[in-house]
Amino acid sequence: MSRNLTVVTSNTHKAREVAAFFGGTIDVRHVALDIPELRSDDVKEISREKARYAYEHLHVPLIVDDTEFSIDALNGFPGPYAAYVLKSIGNAGILRLMEGVPDRNARFTTAIAFADETGIFVFSGTLGGRIIKASRGTGGFGYDPIFEVDEKTLAEIPLEEKSAISHRARALTAFRDWFINTHSADTG
Repeated sequence: MSRNLTVVTSNTHKAREVAAFFGGTIDVRHVALDIPELRSDDVKEISREKARYAYEHLHVPLIVDDTEFSIDALNGFPGPYAAYVLKSIGNAGILRLMEGVPDRNARFTTAIAFADETGIFVFSGTLGGRIIKASRGTGGFGYDPIFEVDEKTLAEIPLEEKSAISHRARALTAFRDWFINTHSADTG
């Protein structure tokens, strides 16, 4: 039985994280492909379109992902534009926007899209938490120092633990379960 999968991303750290997540149950290879990104408020649709584009160019079973970061008090901002907002105003800018705001609830959602000759399938995972008032922790990246889950920021949680509870891990778990079951059934 062949369980081969290509992870399409320009982020080598993400590719290693995905390969480690599968821990040898699926043979994972990495391809960096410049994919134009659909502008949409729906992270699942963005992921689906990225998978369609990648499959049209590579013709191998593959996954892509996209993540949004949504803050309730800011009407879901920055949403799927999280990377741009982080680059533009950073965590300090988000903290300024949240000054004096009592509702600090936020969430990350990752959508993983799988594409092969049978179609495109999307799996998502969400991690809820809250925006704290000042950055804490030295680990992680992106919004991790200002996003708290169970009284610790993602930047304070060891990588192994974060990888087990993260939004990406939740989406990967849903995908992995489906992929292994589907491909096990294919072999009879």
